[in-house]
Amino acid sequence: MRVVLQRSKEASVTVAGEIIGQISKGFVLLVGVTHEDKVEDADYLADKISNLRVFEDTEGKMNLSLLEVGGEILSVSQFTLYGDCRKGRRPNFMDAAKPDHAVQIYEAFNRALEAKGIHVETGEFGAMMDVKLTNDGPVTLILESK
Repeated sequence: MRVVLQRSKEASVTVAGEIIGQISKGFVLLVGVTHEDKVEDADYLADKISNLRVFEDTEGKMNLSLLEVGGEILSVSQFTLYGDCRKGRRPNFMDAAKPDHAVQIYEAFNRALEAKGIHVETGEFGAMMDVKLTNDGPVTLILESK
């Protein structure tokens, strides 16, 4: 699994002109799944992300986790994270999981985050989505389960 994490002040995802997910302070997660990913990969990244210390403490140091600041998550499926652009001019998506597998792992990931007590909003798997966010920092990180 591959996740692009963006710390945000607020964020929303819209499908067909309707907001279907919205958060205030927290993380926007763009989530990609590859063929060999398992539920263990989802659990690993859910634990890593929920405890990642990237929010400032009273001294302005990145020392607090999402759990400690009571943040929320907007999780958006993003198969294009596995686009390979090394050859040619069109990305190759052969490393992205097929939808039936990807949706299972993506949903397991979101459930694992919720099990930690985090409020999770999502986009719509497989839909064309508009994601709007106010990036806080900006802080943007890439996490992988392998």
